[in-house]
Parts: sequence; structure tokens; C-alpha cells
Amino acid sequence: MRLLTAFSRFGFFNNIKPTLLYRSCLHARTMVKFLGQKEAMNIDIELFNEYKFSVDQLMELAGLSCAVTIAKCYPSDLKGDNVLVICGPGNNGGDGLVCARHLKLFGYCPSIYYPKRTEKPIYQNLTTQCQAMSIPFLEDIPNAEALSKNCSLIVDALFGFSFRPPMRPEFVSVVDTIKKSGVPLCSVDIPSGWDVEDGPPECGGLEPDLLISLTAPKKCAEKFRGRFHYLGGRFVPPALEKKYGLELPKYPGTEVCVKL
Repeated sequence: MRLLTAFSRFGFFNNIKPTLLYRSCLHARTMVKFLGQKEAMNIDIELFNEYKFSVDQLMELAGLSCAVTIAKCYPSDLKGDNVLVICGPGNNGGDGLVCARHLKLFGYCPSIYYPKRTEKPIYQNLTTQCQAMSIPFLEDIPNAEALSKNCSLIVDALFGFSFRPPMRPEFVSVVDTIKKSGVPLCSVDIPSGWDVEDGPPECGGLEPDLLISLTAPKKCAEKFRGRFHYLGGRFVPPALEKKYGLELPKYPGTEVCVKL
């Protein structure tokens, strides 16, 4: 905006209609492709089958990019403070477990609420790694008042792009508690409870301050109104990006995340 103002002082835009200028800037920001649910699933299948990525490998890359993004968006007021990472039973929850481990390494004080654990070895291994880092696992989610008093950030890693409404009853109260707490919220890939393509439910859903899209943003991200939207997971092979026309932004330097 400052650049536009400076240019206008010197007459750069005298012959350009404001509406056209706005559309040009908007197009530049939204050039990246927003994926529907089926397309996102197909990309994951190709990553596994054609490019031989393993599930835990992608979780590690995604979780690290989430932790780095959080450190960028909340660099000073959260360091040493409490961050609650809420993990679901699937791959999104695995991303959250990895994110919590890296946040601890970055100097934050994460704790984990993991209400529906799975017996699959991959998730058990991620849990063991977090326990080895002395990250506490909570038996119950604190009430909204306790969260507001003691927590600086909540990381929502409940559901990913495979989620289909309605939400199961055991998670409804968790989402309600997050909403009532008023604590700044970071959602991993999809704000939990949102339709992957249509966005938040009519009755009102989570309103994250930070959304970290993984691989490529999903269509619901067009409805995101928070302060920070980042893309994480710098692992998409160029041939796959070209096949699906993803038009991903360039990651600067050695960064694992990029602001959208």
C-alpha cells in the first residue's frame, strides 16, 4: 500500500482506473491455485504412490513448516509461554505432534491435547518423541476461562482436508471451548469444522488468526479472514506442480514456508 501511495504521488497511475489497479493487485495475490477436496486427495495419492514419499516423511516436513511459521508470526510474545496443540486422530493430528516437538526445540512451551489416539505405530512413535522432549499430554482440555488465562496460542490440528461435516459429537465441545476462549488460533491446513470447499459452517465456526495451508491452499482458504496466511511443506515435485497447475509461490532462500 505504501508503494502504491508513493507511485501515485509521481503520477504513475494517472491513466489507470483504480478498479483495474485493484483487480491487478488482487490477481497477483491469488494466482496460486486453491484445491478442491478430491484434487487434494489425488495429489496426496500421487505423492505416496508415484513419488514414494512416506506418510511420516510428509508429516515431518509439514509439522516443521508449521512450527517455523508460528515462530515467524509470533516471534517474541509467545516464546517461553504456553502453546496448546490440539491433535486429531488422523494425519492432521500427526502434523500437530511434529509441530509441537519443533516448537519445544524453538524455545516455546507446548502442551498437547490428543483426545482420540490411534494404535498405528506411526502415531505412537510421534507421541513417544514428544514425551521424550518432556512435552506434557493433557487428559482433558481446560475450560475456556483457563485457556484464556494460561494459554498464549492454540494450534488446531484436529481435522485435515479429508474431513466431511458434520463433526463427531466428541469434538464439538472441543471446538466450542476453543471458540469461547478467545485465545489466538492457528489452524493447520483446514480450520476444524470447516467444509474443505465451502468454508465455515452457517452457525459460525473457528476463526483462526493464522492459517497454514499445506502442499497448496484448499478452496475454503478463500474464506479465511485472519491476519496471517502461509503456505508450508516445501516438498512438491515440479512435475506434480505442473500437472495440477498449482502455480505455487517461490519459497525464499532456504525457507520452508512462504506468506500468501
